[in-house]
Amino acid sequence: MIESTRGIILRTRPLTETSLIVHWLTPDFGRIATVAKGARRHKSQFFGKLDLFYLVDFSFSRSRRADLHTLNEVCLREAHVVIRADILKLQQAAYATNFIEQATETETPVPAVYELLRELLDHLCQQKTAPQLVLALELKLLRELGQEPNLAESNLAAGTKKIAGILAHKDWQIGLRLKLTAAQTAELRQFLQGFLIVHLDRLPKGRAAALAAGA
Repeated sequence: MIESTRGIILRTRPLTETSLIVHWLTPDFGRIATVAKGARRHKSQFFGKLDLFYLVDFSFSRSRRADLHTLNEVCLREAHVVIRADILKLQQAAYATNFIEQATETETPVPAVYELLRELLDHLCQQKTAPQLVLALELKLLRELGQEPNLAESNLAAGTKKIAGILAHKDWQIGLRLKLTAAQTAELRQFLQGFLIVHLDRLPKGRAAALAAGA
């Protein structure tokens, strides 16, 4: 069966000398993996169109026996080249990928999570990095995954509770215009760290580097 969708590339890895395994986040099918046969050949139809954080329209043939499907056609929509040219932006985007891979199941549609990642990548291409971008990402993802912290019953200071609510529920731009003190940033960071460990069993890889980016 041939399926078509749009997806963001979460990671790639070699399968053979000529082929790649591509891991995607899609709005329709959630996280899926495809094999791009011959993608490492210079004359391949896939060459130059499959890389980290690319936004791509693609079709694939679904496997009946495994969770690795066959990539058929691709059309690159956005390369997000700014992110891969800036180590700070790359650290924050990579953390988002790690969080999503740890917190979601494969082959399970998560359109709201896909949309959050797409918005984050677009924002990273246009704006400077900031620690509160990571805190907003965590709060927004937890909300969409049905694990939003009960801020009202937390021990956070009143000002920090208000900031966390804005980061969780308001537009990215509104949250990033907030002026957090060092104490508020540290308090919210520590609160979310404990919450993530409890609800995800461990912190997603790369959190410290992502929070340090732009600090």
